Amino acid sequence: MINLAVGSFIGIGVFVIIIVLLVLVIQAYNILVDLRNKVRNSWSQIDIQLKRRFDMIPNLVETVKGYAKHEQSIFGAFAEARQLYQHASEKNDVGLAAQAEKSLGGALSRLMVVQEKYPELQANSNFQELMEQLSDTEDKISFSRQFYNDTAMKMNNKVEMFPSNIVAGMFHFEKVEYFEITVDAQKEAPKVTF
Repeated sequence: MINLAVGSFIGIGVFVIIIVLLVLVIQAYNILVDLRNKVRNSWSQIDIQLKRRFDMIPNLVETVKGYAKHEQSIFGAFAEARQLYQHASEKNDVGLAAQAEKSLGGALSRLMVVQEKYPELQANSNFQELMEQLSDTEDKISFSRQFYNDTAMKMNNKVEMFPSNIVAGMFHFEKVEYFEITVDAQKEAPKVTF
């Protein structure tokens, strides 16, 4: 009788342990799915703002062209950066998007130098409005980038930390790439002055 009671007790104990482990796996899995979806959503928010900014560039270029016809290299740099961004957006490639961001930042910096040479350009209402929209978009991009990187860090921590790393490995969750700007000059939004 004692052996039967001990056997039942051990059987119940094993059953409880299996249930607890199953609940922990389900909980870790759900947290990882939630974080993966938050990373995707926050990347989407960056993508929206980058697209908005890249869509403003043709209007900005057209406004500037009338004043600075000999500054064709800047216009080419805008076109290259936009093309790089479109490629990054199609591939959902965070690193390539950061590279496009870097290229566009360099072209915008050169545009700021050009606009200082042409006071009549600074006085142009279309140019002023576009630069205000661009400045607003830069702020949104900075906020979105920070939120994305914070979410990416949480995801990466869950993928690497015990015991959630076991569940991440079982279900093929992977670390995500941060949206990083590698050149110090690009870490600041372009300065918009009138």
